[in-house]
Amino acid sequence: MATERTFSILKPDATRRNLTGAINAVIEKAGLRIVGQRRIRMSREQAEQFYGVHRERPFFGELVEFMTSGPVVVQVLEGEGAVARYREVMGATNPAQAEEGTIRKLFARSVGENTVHGSDSAENAQMEIAQFFTDDQIVG
Repeated sequence: MATERTFSILKPDATRRNLTGAINAVIEKAGLRIVGQRRIRMSREQAEQFYGVHRERPFFGELVEFMTSGPVVVQVLEGEGAVARYREVMGATNPAQAEEGTIRKLFARSVGENTVHGSDSAENAQMEIAQFFTDDQIVG
């Protein structure tokens, strides 16, 4: 398996509860390196663009409101099979169904406040990273 990069967001429910360090510890323990990280306040335009694939879904407006409700931490993670590995480390979207030891099992409160986002493919990871990082902001 090749070394690759994936994109992560620590969502407002995580930053509100000061969980950045605890979540980063889980990420690093799983063998992924954090090679880019910034704390930002996502604009409505950024959130609508980022989650545009869900525009026609009934929860879109609520999702945009949530993602702009407070700071988020955007990250670039690197490691062997990083996309699949991080999805495994995040756990199921519904924290009640997530495996023990996953980020969502440990920290998420609900399906809506599920603490983290991770890219679902290497192609999407590249696009998502490019939305929030320039090459000189990634140290790897």
